[in-house]
Amino acid sequence: MTVWAIANQKGGVGKTTTVVSLASHLALKGHSTLLLDMDPHGSLTTYFGFDPDNIENSIYTLFQHAEQQPLNAIFKTLKKTSQENMYILPAATAMATLDRQLGIQSGKGLVIQKTLQQLKDRFEYVLIDCPPMLGVLMVNALAACDELLIPVQTEFLALKGLERMLHTLHLINHSRQHKLPYLIVPTMYDRRTRAGTQTLQKMQKDYEDNLWQDAIPIDTQFRDASKSGIPLPALNPESRGSMAYERLMKKLTKPAAVAKSDKNV
Repeated sequence: MTVWAIANQKGGVGKTTTVVSLASHLALKGHSTLLLDMDPHGSLTTYFGFDPDNIENSIYTLFQHAEQQPLNAIFKTLKKTSQENMYILPAATAMATLDRQLGIQSGKGLVIQKTLQQLKDRFEYVLIDCPPMLGVLMVNALAACDELLIPVQTEFLALKGLERMLHTLHLINHSRQHKLPYLIVPTMYDRRTRAGTQTLQKMQKDYEDNLWQDAIPIDTQFRDASKSGIPLPALNPESRGSMAYERLMKKLTKPAAVAKSDKNV
C-alpha cells in the first residue's frame, strides 16, 4: 500500500482536484484506490454525491471509536464512488470539533495509520485530502502517509501558503523517525499570463529539488467534471488537465520518485 497526503494551508489551490484526478488515473489502470476526506468542509465527499452534514458513518465515526475499531466498522464507513476500483472514507462536518474533543489525548495522532493498516491488503493506493490547518486531522494524515504532495497555485500569494506548509512539515518531522518526502505540484498554471510564468519560475528557482518540473494547467473541464461527479480522467481523458495529472501519476509511481524527493525541510 502506497499512501500520499495532499495538503496545503491555503485554500483554492486544487487540492481536492489533485486527489480526485490522481486517484482516477490509478483506478483506470486497475489499481484498487482509496480516498480519505480529512477536511471537515467535505469537498471530496460532496464530489461523489455524499452529504457531509448528514452522513451516518464517516471518518468522524472512526475517531469516536478509535479504541475499538473492528474491520467491519471500517467497512461500514467505506463508500463506493462513481468510478470502478475507487472507494472513499467520507468526511463529516462534525470532524471540525475533533481538536476540541480530543485535546492532547495520547494515541489520537495515529487513528488513520491504524485504520489503513487494517486495509493494507485491500488497497494498493491511498490518497488523503487534508484540511487546511494544523490539528489532529492533519497530524493523522501526515503520520500515515509515505509522501506529501503540496499543490501550489501559480500566483504569488500562494507562495506564502507554501511557506506555511513547509514550516508545518518541519514541525511534523520532529516527531517522525524519518523525514517525510514531499513534492510541490504547480497548479492552475496559465502560461499566457506574466504572473503565472513568473511565479512558476520563482518556484523552480527556490524549490528546484522538491518541485515537479511540470505544471497542471488551467482547464475549465475540471469544473464540468465536478458538477457531474465523475473525475475528469474518466470523463475526458484527452483534456489538458487530465493528461497533466497522468504525467504526475507516472512521476509518482516511478520506483525512485519517493527516494529522490527525500530532502531536509
